[in-house]
This record gives sequence, C-alpha cells and structure tokens, in this order.
Amino acid sequence: MIIITGSAQVRPDELAAAVRISLEHVQRSRLEPGCLLHSVHHDVEDANRLVFLEHWLDADAVRAHFAVAASRAFSKALAALCERSSIELYDATAIRI
Repeated sequence: MIIITGSAQVRPDELAAAVRISLEHVQRSRLEPGCLLHSVHHDVEDANRLVFLEHWLDADAVRAHFAVAASRAFSKALAALCERSSIELYDATAIRI
C-alpha cells in the first residue's frame, strides 16, 4: 500500500476556495481504481492549514492518479491559493495486531 500525506498552508482569504476545490478533488479521486482512502481535513491547531491523507493499493495506482489531468489541475489550482504546501509518499505494509 502507498500512503500519501499532504499539507497546504492556505492564505486566509483563499480558504473557502481551497476547501471547495479540495473536496471536489477528494470526491473525484475516491472513484479512481486503486484508491482505498482519500480525505482532506482542517488542522485543529491552524485553521488555514489543510491536511490530506490518501491510501492507494500500489504504486501503479498512484502513478495513474497523478497522470489524471484533473489531479494535475487541482495541484496547480491549490498551489495558487497557498503560502506553501508539501506532499510525502510512503510505501507501507499493513500490520495486523
């Protein structure tokens, strides 16, 4: 499984727009093959920070996701609303306890 975490420090005057496009992106991405989880959250300690969490079946699903034109358009649009953003990808193995 591939886990992706992301963070976007949104300019306060752009927060509503960032939330709107983020929700559209999340809802669309959930329908893609290999998407196990795709979510966006408000940071409870910083109202202008959005946090993304994604789980994908494998690297091929992630590559396909990033190849979707709407995903690239979302990244570009969100970056225009942010002071800074980051994304990290992890290759993970689930451990059952």
